[in-house]
Amino acid sequence: MTRRVEIGWPTLGTAVIAELDERNAVLAQSVWDALPYRSLQGHALVAGHHLYHVAPVHGLLHVQGTHKVDRREAPDGTLFASRLQHLGIKYGELTEPMPAVPIGQVLPEHLDTLVESGHEIWESVYRTKKVVIAEVRRAGEPGGHRLTRLSVTDPQIDALIGDVHAETERIWLSPPDDLADMHEGRIPSCAGSFETVLTTLVFVNGETRPLGYSCFTGLVRAAYEEMPLESLRHMAQLLAATPAEFLGYCGLGKLHDFTTRALAGLDRIDNRDDFAALMAHLALYVNCLGSWNLQLFPWQLGDHLRRKGSLE
Repeated sequence: MTRRVEIGWPTLGTAVIAELDERNAVLAQSVWDALPYRSLQGHALVAGHHLYHVAPVHGLLHVQGTHKVDRREAPDGTLFASRLQHLGIKYGELTEPMPAVPIGQVLPEHLDTLVESGHEIWESVYRTKKVVIAEVRRAGEPGGHRLTRLSVTDPQIDALIGDVHAETERIWLSPPDDLADMHEGRIPSCAGSFETVLTTLVFVNGETRPLGYSCFTGLVRAAYEEMPLESLRHMAQLLAATPAEFLGYCGLGKLHDFTTRALAGLDRIDNRDDFAALMAHLALYVNCLGSWNLQLFPWQLGDHLRRKGSLE
């Protein structure tokens, strides 16, 4: 069966078609099953010519890829499914030697459009801050958007998942109020020594991304890899409490509240599947926050800092 995916950027007036393949069939199917959806479009800030967005696909957090390649050597237009919950597209030179999981390829006749879109998206993330939304759908079918909600047996934990899911939906395509306030210098705790704001933004970015990518995502993987439930509870307390408390102080009060409620309720969870469901929703929420922070962050302030020398 041919599975073609259209990835469009309506504000840019561009779109490309990609064909999913069988190199990592389970992951490709997970993305296919989640369509259609919309997501804030991001651009790599360190690795090079690479687009990515947070995909609302819980399976990306734990499904193992069976075929990996060096992203640097993959053809332009390769689609990747990342365990950071990203759908990525290479459109030019990459410098980061990261093993990556390919799931498809942009059609050759659309590569020029991909490059054009990539450069415009870079400008939106780095300089103009114009929000670009990616619309991902099965080619030839209607678009739309949905975030899957998982359920668990305990009513209190299920209610927490409902609250996290609702907040994730609320901020999915619109900047979170607390992050927007922070970037405009409205920080109720007065975090930022000597009234600085950039310092706080740097630390918030530095704590938010690993909390989503490493902590909550890692706990989902550990649950699926059959770590004992008591160990999962212990690791969650060790890994999540301190960064969530710090981020709450900096202004991300909802994140702190959700994490506090989750940690307080861990003893109510009696199986790994329910533990994984809770952590998956926290991961998606925090990964969404991280995506917005990268969009809002004033990267252009460092425009005068340029790499010396060139690649050999």
